[in-house]
Amino acid sequence: MSLRQIGVPLLAMAIFLVLWEALVWINGWPNYKMASPSDLIPAYQQYWDLFVTMGWQTLWRTVVGLLLAIVVGTAIGMIMGFSRTMRDALYPLLVGFNAIPKATVVPIVALMFVGAHDFNTVLIAFMISFFPIAVSVSIGLSTLEPEYRDILRSLGASQTTIFWKIALPKTLPEFFGALKVAVTLAFIGTNLMEIVSPHGRGLGALFDSGKTNSDYPLMFAVLIALAFLGIVLYYVVVALEKIFAGWAERPAEG
Repeated sequence: MSLRQIGVPLLAMAIFLVLWEALVWINGWPNYKMASPSDLIPAYQQYWDLFVTMGWQTLWRTVVGLLLAIVVGTAIGMIMGFSRTMRDALYPLLVGFNAIPKATVVPIVALMFVGAHDFNTVLIAFMISFFPIAVSVSIGLSTLEPEYRDILRSLGASQTTIFWKIALPKTLPEFFGALKVAVTLAFIGTNLMEIVSPHGRGLGALFDSGKTNSDYPLMFAVLIALAFLGIVLYYVVVALEKIFAGWAERPAEG
């Protein structure tokens, strides 16, 4: 990673924080109405142990849910990508399921599995993030040029060989593009459950505690912590993309 790739995002974040601080200062908002970046430092100092503990709880549940979404989403995408009949059968179901607001599903799951908070949270993270993965894999496989398959088949290649040599590399760019979206969606699912569940733990529960006590600096500190974790996971995906699908990246101008 070049100095430019590191410096430009950091500069953008710094400008964002300065504008945020200026907006609060110009409007004269007190911290019980709108917290500023300078209000967050005392919140982190006061609740640092809670941020570490609950941040880890949020992170591992999100990662587990995302890994399940990768496995199940890839499997469904392969089924739809290799079979037009299955694609026609499953697409309406997936689209309909994805159209349901997950905020309405969270209370149902919380009541169905009362007390099983880890399972509930991982399940919602999975449910909200597998759709883009399934669709991207399906599109990548279904748009594979038939000439490639015909040539390999004429050379005696099996379906497995065709998948590993042609289909998989063709699908990787779409897969990693969807995975970048799924990372943020998984965090949304995790925090929805942590906030709604009566036995919630994690950063979502810490945010809900701040809301109950009208502690705006704590609430905004949680939001920034969630953003940080999301950015970290996003760049993990970017690093994996460069390793496994770096050949597909074209250098951007400017």
